[in-house]
Amino acid sequence: MATVTYEGASRIYPGTTTPAVNKLNLEIGDGEFLVLVGPSGCGKSTSLRMLAGLEDVDEGAIKINDRDVSNLPPKARDIAMVFQNYALYPHMTVFDNMGFALKLKKTPKAEIKKRVADAAKMLDLEAYLDRKPKALSGGQRQRVAMGRAIVREPQVFLMDEPLSNLDAKLRVQTRSQIASLQARLGTTTVYVTHDQVEAMTMGHRVAVLKDGFLQQVDTPRALYDKPINAFVAGFIGSPAMNLKTVPLVDGGAQLGGIVVPLTREQVAAAGEGGAKTVTIGFRPEDLDIAGNGKSLDKEKDDAGFAINVELVEELGSDAYVYGIAEIGGDQERIVVRTEGRTPPQMGDRVSIAIKKGHEHVFHAETGERIEV
Repeated sequence: MATVTYEGASRIYPGTTTPAVNKLNLEIGDGEFLVLVGPSGCGKSTSLRMLAGLEDVDEGAIKINDRDVSNLPPKARDIAMVFQNYALYPHMTVFDNMGFALKLKKTPKAEIKKRVADAAKMLDLEAYLDRKPKALSGGQRQRVAMGRAIVREPQVFLMDEPLSNLDAKLRVQTRSQIASLQARLGTTTVYVTHDQVEAMTMGHRVAVLKDGFLQQVDTPRALYDKPINAFVAGFIGSPAMNLKTVPLVDGGAQLGGIVVPLTREQVAAAGEGGAKTVTIGFRPEDLDIAGNGKSLDKEKDDAGFAINVELVEELGSDAYVYGIAEIGGDQERIVVRTEGRTPPQMGDRVSIAIKKGHEHVFHAETGERIEV
């Protein structure tokens, strides 16, 4: 078991001046499943490769169990990596692929056989040990790559988007298998993905990166309920949070024909630096549909604002309603999650209202969260 610590770790690729990873400070606990997530180019894979020893650490340090491994070769770090493309040897059987690293370490044959058999049983691969990778499905190849990592009994598992080559149904199934497997083994795991749904469903904690900077690291629930800035708010959640930058007025924020109430402290914080606007966020499930049809209920309409429904995605138990609202003279898209059996229809005009206390407030220029 192991802890992993990034201490101001940076990576600057030759020929560039902007760091791909910029002074990353991050502590990963013993036995923790930590997910690095963010858009393409945010530095998540580079961070993982720095830990693996596949990229240099230009500034700062990386430690495993308080031992500085920044300048050690990959084989001296006691880590095992699962790649996006599985990286299996096509001419070897599943058994030989899984036991190859042990063979290189001159592990006794009986020990190799036992470890491979144990891993194959754990991953439901016992029937495939004599097959070669070309005779396996994508999901089976992914499990072989996992098995090859497991038999090494490393201090840390590193996984670089291991599910990205699988179809949607298999991804859902396999991510639950990986999460339960990690819980059983208790091995410290660092997992990279661009898919925030994967991140939210698998990680004990999730670290969100943007442009090489760590934005926030916390539990999935805390990231969802209290994003530290507008970027995290918009990135975490599917569909994404509705984020609208609107004028500051007495008592709150002018959102279409309504004023979203803000405290005196929030108004003051939003106006710092002379800002005249504020960014209001509200998740699709935190909106109530207050009226339906052309003739809106006057009392409810005063508490909400009207949208014209452009698209309805019916998902069975839920439905996502995509509509256009006029906010500050602009046509803005709004997403609402509603009950799936009686959603509005395309072309309807409905009034929506933010559930009291469920709005998120961010500074319009810095994007920083303004607490209630």
